[in-house]
Amino acid sequence: MLRRWTGTLVTMRGIITAAGYVPYRRLEGKQISAFFGSGGGRGTRTVASHDEDTTTMGVEAARRALAGGLTVDSLRFATPTPAYVDKNNASTIHAALRLPSSVGAYDVGGSLRSWTGALLGALDGPGHGLVVAADLRDGLPTSADEAGCGDAAAAVVVGEGTDDAPVIAEIIGRGAATDEFLDRWRSPGDTRPRLWEERFGETRYAELSRAAYGAALADAGVEADSVDRLVISGMHARAVKAAGAKLSAGRDILVDEVTAATGQTGGAHALLLLAAALEAAGPGEVIVLLNLADGADALVLRATEAIATVRPADPVASQIATGAPLPYAKFLTWRGAVTVEPPRRPSPDRVSSTAAWRNEDWKFGFVGSKDPATGAISMPPARVSKATGDVDAMEPVSMADAVGTIVTFTIDRVAYSPSPPIVFAVVDFDGGGRFPIELTDVDADEVSIGEKVTMTFRRLFTSDGIHDYFWKGRPVRTATSTKEA
Repeated sequence: MLRRWTGTLVTMRGIITAAGYVPYRRLEGKQISAFFGSGGGRGTRTVASHDEDTTTMGVEAARRALAGGLTVDSLRFATPTPAYVDKNNASTIHAALRLPSSVGAYDVGGSLRSWTGALLGALDGPGHGLVVAADLRDGLPTSADEAGCGDAAAAVVVGEGTDDAPVIAEIIGRGAATDEFLDRWRSPGDTRPRLWEERFGETRYAELSRAAYGAALADAGVEADSVDRLVISGMHARAVKAAGAKLSAGRDILVDEVTAATGQTGGAHALLLLAAALEAAGPGEVIVLLNLADGADALVLRATEAIATVRPADPVASQIATGAPLPYAKFLTWRGAVTVEPPRRPSPDRVSSTAAWRNEDWKFGFVGSKDPATGAISMPPARVSKATGDVDAMEPVSMADAVGTIVTFTIDRVAYSPSPPIVFAVVDFDGGGRFPIELTDVDADEVSIGEKVTMTFRRLFTSDGIHDYFWKGRPVRTATSTKEA
């Protein structure tokens, strides 16, 4: 959790919190080559579960960024792979976070560069701005994108610091270089990205990265030899490597403890790398974040004294360490590359828009009710007190951050599921309340009574193009799992 900063507050605009979300499952590249006889590689990539999309991952990253009880005045969501088009995905994140209606929530573009505009817009705007970026990367089987990319989300809160929420990294310089050229593109509706010849993109990015980097350092009034950490992100691996070699000038300042474990996570990767870099940074360090996507954008940050005290509750490094492998066949199924026979039960009906709206706090926020007479918690929320019979006197109580204990569970191999079997558990929550929930990020043979679970925002199913979002339980883990799905 965020801890109160007790030093002297200096008014500045910058990053107040930064957090990442890394899905639980990992695909090893060697599984691809073993299956097809080609493709794959030596590393691993993160894989969003069958019940995750960029919206649910964005919610999880934002929850971590707001874990200290921060309030925000705006929400911007950037993703190249939205769960909806036409409909505003940021509104779903807004509902899951239970932000006030007065907080504007906006989707920002659909490119690999969109997060930069969202971040700069929040920095230049009033109050505290929440910026969320998420991406879910696909590629043809055996392609470099399939093995070398990954799924993730990240979120930052920017604005002026306060005594309770100090700035941990002041943004002291910016630089940008834009050029129109074809490097990587995808037509609307396509899942497979297309790429131009690599050497052309590498040549263009070499010039653009130098221009943006130099402009940002000049804007910050910082010399290159004063940079302590250089973070470079981009889907063009050769260009990223070349830019790193050139701009670091032989100094050991390049930092990336993420990509080897997650793969390149596209529109979320730069903010994910930044979150990880800030987790390890010390006061006074100068950090440059450089992103290569249809040009180059550079930000120069200086860590404040507060960074030594304010640390995230769920660091990126810890999430990477608690992943579990996923069989390649399961990955292909989750991605829709192969279709297996589902349970022989009818597919679910589409969600009622009016019913979902009437129950927004419960469905999206996981808000129960507390009887003021007895303190008993009801889930779903009740209108009538069992003790007094009073109507609509119950108090709302948020259960999204509650920790619970499994008191019993069942494994259902018959009910409809995009990835059977379903594990249902009856959970007693710390502080009161009992509710039967579906578990996720878990194998059926590893569930046990007495196990602790936390809540996570997921997608139950999709019918008629409508996503049914709700909350599931996931085990509390502190050590790396080696079980396969």
